[in-house]
Amino acid sequence: MIIHLKKNEKLFINGAVIQLDRRGSIELLNDAQFLLASHVLQISDATTPLRRLYFVLQTMIMDPTNADLTRSLFVTHVGQLTAVVERQQYLTLLSEVSKLVEAAEYFEALKLLRRNFALDDLIMLAAERSPGVAQSATDTTRAA
Repeated sequence: MIIHLKKNEKLFINGAVIQLDRRGSIELLNDAQFLLASHVLQISDATTPLRRLYFVLQTMIMDPTNADLTRSLFVTHVGQLTAVVERQQYLTLLSEVSKLVEAAEYFEALKLLRRNFALDDLIMLAAERSPGVAQSATDTTRAA
């Protein structure tokens, strides 16, 4: 796999941070967990359940030495979400993401979550309209 980087763009590979001082390409010749800086979600932007789950997963890539601890946080978060969310599409998404994580396909799980942030926004909007659901969803995401 060839990754093209812009000047000063960061790339996270198996916990290492790589930054080029000029434009260039890096070719990965074996399997590696990587994350482009443009895909890194800041904690301040992890404002919805799926975004918080995304943040947990990206941490598994950025800090592989603590991946087991982070994986248990992921499992807890998914369990909490599954308990409060009723929409089948959301539950299916959580199941698919969980399977990818079990297979250590973290980048694919991140891509799937990123593609579904709009669904997360719809769920949160609906929760805001039903105060009991909104409180339950907020409590669950804060706990994770």
